[in-house]
Amino acid sequence: MAVEVLTTADGRAKTALSHAHAARWREARAAGSPLAVGRAEPPMRPARPDKPELLPPREVPRRRTGTAQGRIALLHALAHIELNAVDLHWDIIARFTHVPMPMGFYDDWVKSADEESKHFNLLCDCLESWGSHYGALPAHAFMWRAAEDTAEDLLGRLAVVPMVLEARGLDVTPGMIEIFGRAGETAATEALRVIYAEEVGHVAYGVKWFNWLCGRDGLDPKEVFHGLVRRYFHGALKPPFNEEKRAEAGLPPDFYWPLADEVKDAPGTAGFR
Repeated sequence: MAVEVLTTADGRAKTALSHAHAARWREARAAGSPLAVGRAEPPMRPARPDKPELLPPREVPRRRTGTAQGRIALLHALAHIELNAVDLHWDIIARFTHVPMPMGFYDDWVKSADEESKHFNLLCDCLESWGSHYGALPAHAFMWRAAEDTAEDLLGRLAVVPMVLEARGLDVTPGMIEIFGRAGETAATEALRVIYAEEVGHVAYGVKWFNWLCGRDGLDPKEVFHGLVRRYFHGALKPPFNEEKRAEAGLPPDFYWPLADEVKDAPGTAGFR
């Protein structure tokens, strides 16, 4: 099921499959006959539509959000991030089945993938209502590097994707909600509010399973996290941090503040969002 999502190129078709498979998983769990986890061979890179054109981060045009075109560009960038997130969550399900994990691990990431699919479609609906669509503008391929770098390291994947990239979303989304709110764009504002509320849970799942694995192996989670971020993350850990929402997700300041001055900015990126 996860590989089927990962090998579907069209964004709307990918998210439709994601919703269908998540519903099937939940129904089986509720009936007391959970689907077998099994084994899979996910692709190193998920299937993607011909558009958007993927450029190096420095080459993606920047637009001011004070204009309608700038806000379209921002929503397009967010839709691209959400589509990557759909694939990242199905990829963690498929790629690490050799690591024995409780069924709750799969419950959490199926739920996350389902929610990211909803987020992508909400943003696409907004773009289409403004006469645009996903694929109309270029995007960058920076995000999937995290998946490739951590393809053989479950702890590394949990550290970099939910605990760094998605945690960054908690930092910057309130500012984006304000941008669209000031412009009177209600649908986009409400979509971002939904995304903001649900991303807290995704960070929390990362923290939960990262700590679970560390506890199982007698490791210090904070020290392991610092080492993995230094090893795998190629972006910026920069304040201001949304300490309230990070704490709500179970991510304490002594995990991320010590890294804030160590990791240099990657050109053209602002973290997950």
